[in-house]
Amino acid sequence: MNMDTNKPVLVYYSILNYAPEAEKLLTENFRVIILETPDDLKPVVLERAEVLLAPLGYYLGREIMDACPHLKAIGSNTTGHPHIDVDYARQKGVKVVTLKDHQDFLDTITPTAELTWGLVIALTRNIVPGFKSVLDGKWARWPFGGKAMLSRMSLGVAGLGRLGKLVASYGLAFGMEVRYYDPFVDKAGEGVIRMDSLEDLVAVSDIVTIHIPHEPATENLFSARIFDLFKDGSFFINTSRGELVDHDALLAALENGKLAGAAVDVLDGEFDPEFTGKVPDQPLVKYASAHDNLIITPHIGGSTLDAWSLTQEYTVQKIIEALAPREIE
Repeated sequence: MNMDTNKPVLVYYSILNYAPEAEKLLTENFRVIILETPDDLKPVVLERAEVLLAPLGYYLGREIMDACPHLKAIGSNTTGHPHIDVDYARQKGVKVVTLKDHQDFLDTITPTAELTWGLVIALTRNIVPGFKSVLDGKWARWPFGGKAMLSRMSLGVAGLGRLGKLVASYGLAFGMEVRYYDPFVDKAGEGVIRMDSLEDLVAVSDIVTIHIPHEPATENLFSARIFDLFKDGSFFINTSRGELVDHDALLAALENGKLAGAAVDVLDGEFDPEFTGKVPDQPLVKYASAHDNLIITPHIGGSTLDAWSLTQEYTVQKIIEALAPREIE
């Protein structure tokens, strides 16, 4: 703990795994109390806390805020804040700092869109089963032919925000026909076709990729009804949030052949602190262990060393700016 009494008290959790540069910025500007997880919060800490960091998987609601008489700010280096009671924080005059509305900065953070495209290629070109075959001592290309050249396939982008626009531009670079659905975006760049509904988008796309924020209204947006409308033999990619997808419906679409394959970087419930112990029992994981047309990665979309450090440092800097100048010396 940093004991400089002129600095505000900030509670940090080691599960956040901040990069050295971000940790240095914390210790230079705050008295840092380090805990393992929010489960370790005690009244003596809450009574002193002026800033709370907020890891995904731990809800920061009114009970915790009410226990912090000196709380001034909450920080999370995430693009969404479903794990924070933002409305209650505002009622209490507590500033909530996330990356949600910092578009100029987020435009410089590209790894999730890059992973999306890596999954597209890995899935449609059978890279994983081909690699496994080589490890088994085989050298034959014929079992691993892709369905088609990307330039002969169509891409459907669900959600044309920051990441959706990047993925759409990558599709154009590969010579694909690119369509999108986003009720909040009327026009896209040249060559990107707007569809009037999600139903229309999935019905004509060879590859569908999701880039939609997790909100109550978007939970289970990709339902059994939507999967039934997918083009036969199409591919599905999700690097957004697991909560957007009915995973029973996704599994059924894989089992009945509606989908030729899927790749997901996210699973519903993954932010539950106990989720790691439940991974082997996940139906999609069980399916992937016995089939080659489903790729699952452990939410590594934003996982590059530079992206981690940059987003963490940016969040800390915005917390500093959110506090009164006299509190940061």
